Amino acid sequence: MEIIKASGICKSFGELRVLNDISFNVKQGEVAAIIGPSGSGKSTLLRCAAHLELVDSGSITICGQDMVLNGVYAPARQLHSICLNVGLVFQNFNLFPHFSVLRNITEAQVRVLGRSEKEAQDRARELLVKMELSLKENAYPFELSGGQQQRVSIARALALDPALLFFDEPTSALDPELTAGILKVIRSLAAEKMTMVIVTHEIPFAREVADRVFFMDGGVFIEEGSAEEVISNPKCERTMAFLAKLSGV
Repeated sequence: MEIIKASGICKSFGELRVLNDISFNVKQGEVAAIIGPSGSGKSTLLRCAAHLELVDSGSITICGQDMVLNGVYAPARQLHSICLNVGLVFQNFNLFPHFSVLRNITEAQVRVLGRSEKEAQDRARELLVKMELSLKENAYPFELSGGQQQRVSIARALALDPALLFFDEPTSALDPELTAGILKVIRSLAAEKMTMVIVTHEIPFAREVADRVFFMDGGVFIEEGSAEEVISNPKCERTMAFLAKLSGV
């Protein structure tokens, strides 16, 4: 089953074309990695797929429902239901600074899903154990390291039980030691067959965890295939040039 299917996605900011006729799909349980240089449109693509940006044209179907069809969005109530299937983990955590860790994870459960406070707290504590943060539920974001904040952000996204989880450069704000902890969490989610799309510059990690890799540049997908095909044996010169500049590949 295809969890997300996008076709002909175009997006411009003023006269700058950021996405140019992008099409892709991700099946249930699949991990897709999007790699490419900064400014190639990777984050914008995730934001459009998560309905944080509006596309100019094209179609996006999530869990069999049309979020946008030929540039026309679904009615508001249907759109809200569709978007609940998608979770997004940001580069810079985006936690509520005035909420405790526990409340950061429970707030949307109560307000969006209508869970009771107890149900929301039980789910939050279950995820905090998973993230190795069970002793931090009463802490505030400023009291946490960057890696801990990012793990809270992942727990918050998972608390809404999405069918699809997007990661937008989840380790870009972290030092190497903290990066390793976040990549460990994502590996565990992949082992559990969580459907994920990961925008990353961590090429060895993408090669290890991704079922498919998309190389993006200039608002288009230049090359796609298995991690072995795209990262270890790229066919396109532009992909080769990009990978040759990166260490560890």
